[in-house]
Amino acid sequence: MSRRCWFNEDLAKNPANCVPLSPLSFLKRASTVYANRVSLVYNTRQYSWRETYSRCSRLASALTTLGVQRGDTVATMLPNVPAIYEAHFGIPMVGAVINAINIRLDAEAIAFILSHSHTRVLLVDPEFHGVVKRAFDRLEGPPPIVIDVLDSDVGEQSRWGNHEYEQLLGEADNNVGWHLPADEWDAIALGYTSGTTGNPKGVVSHHRGAYLNAVSNVLSWNLPENVTYLWTLPMFHCNGWCFPWTMAVIGGTNICLRRIDPDHVVELIQRHQVTHYCGAPIVHSMIAECLENLLGKIGHKVSGLIAGAAPSAALLEKMEYTGIELTHVYGLTETYGPATVCLKQPVWSELPRDRRAELNGRQGVTYPLEEEVAVLDPVTLQPVPANGSVIGEVMFKGNIVMKGYLRNPKATAEAFSGGWFRSGDLAVVQPDGYIKLRDRSKDVIISGGENISSMEVEEVILRHPDIELAAVVAAPDAKWGEVPVAFVQLQADSQLSEAELIRYCRDNIAHFKAPKRVYFEEIPVTSTGKIQKYSLRQRLSTTR
Repeated sequence: MSRRCWFNEDLAKNPANCVPLSPLSFLKRASTVYANRVSLVYNTRQYSWRETYSRCSRLASALTTLGVQRGDTVATMLPNVPAIYEAHFGIPMVGAVINAINIRLDAEAIAFILSHSHTRVLLVDPEFHGVVKRAFDRLEGPPPIVIDVLDSDVGEQSRWGNHEYEQLLGEADNNVGWHLPADEWDAIALGYTSGTTGNPKGVVSHHRGAYLNAVSNVLSWNLPENVTYLWTLPMFHCNGWCFPWTMAVIGGTNICLRRIDPDHVVELIQRHQVTHYCGAPIVHSMIAECLENLLGKIGHKVSGLIAGAAPSAALLEKMEYTGIELTHVYGLTETYGPATVCLKQPVWSELPRDRRAELNGRQGVTYPLEEEVAVLDPVTLQPVPANGSVIGEVMFKGNIVMKGYLRNPKATAEAFSGGWFRSGDLAVVQPDGYIKLRDRSKDVIISGGENISSMEVEEVILRHPDIELAAVVAAPDAKWGEVPVAFVQLQADSQLSEAELIRYCRDNIAHFKAPKRVYFEEIPVTSTGKIQKYSLRQRLSTTR
């Protein structure tokens, strides 16, 4: 006979002791605690947290007048301007779902996203009118309501939409009340993965996960209240890794910019005394090169998060010289952005530079509020030994994992089979418990029956001081089936030859893993900094 549990029976949830978790609460608090602190700067425009709260509330009111309701999709085609920051609060304030579309997509992809998500309203910068119009021509149903977001700082802009953003906000009721979602499991955002074959999948995230990962960013990066954050990371990418909401937690200052121009980025870092920013390796590399050419070193402490690919030893050395400290994080759209961090141990600072670079290039350990990240055998779901050699699949479990893929039950079931989210990334666990990626499951090269990790070969290539970026893919081969081939982006003024690089690889890795050919050229990357290996494979398959 079981004993009664008085703790559970007599003490019930009620509105006083149980409130849904939502990042909307961060903005409400910031509007009072940090009321007069600068929330956002864009060129000559500047807002306080009180003003940002007011603008977001008026956006919510305007959307309501346009008929937007709980569960509707409101999309954006915007660069990192104030409106997309405000959209991350104003849209969910009415229970709607923000779908921040990648501004570099083509008309066909945009048309699919708008149709698949049943978008009701679209906020668009006039710079993208052309591609959006072509997307509308491909829509089968009625197009969404269009709100033009004009930017006075870029000169004369054309009007095309049904409404204009600032005008709508000016006419909206500033006193319309809004409430936290009735259920923290309600969707807050929709983000489409960059599909390499077929249509992209729509990743649905919820208020609870967004709340937790926003706080997880604070804990992982030890963010103080006086942060000045530069938006080099697109807010359309995993909702800016949840940093729009993170900045409201701490009442920091957001510095917005339309596009990445390294000279302008460095100028903003200096002018606003920027303390933090995020980006793909190529963004950090551009900043480092610009600093070397112009200033040499930053005059104050700057911290950067890097993701998309492990930082090379050469890049880490550059950034260290310029005074920017990089921290490596890893995650996916399905995990709200960062889900692991290469947490730096104090003893690492005493190690030689190349050893520090090797340690800092790992994917690391579980993010503070993610429940569990593990490397498991994909069949048995047993953890791989922490010996740095046995490869398994990276899997996630916890509150900072997507709800699933929109209107795609088959893909959702496959992703969650076995009670874990299966990333498709292959990794090892090293003796200190840190995770090190070895490959995407589809990127493993099988040569003469031997498995070759493309990432392992890339890691060796990136140790060479002349290498800026590298990608290793499989090329068809009559004898071996597949062989590794390297695409390499050199540092400026390098004279490195193919024979020299292949010899360097053979000196540092098993001979059968060394690339058989090397192409020196600019490597194609996605808008989020990920190397487009599929396009490199396609080139090789059509030129064999």
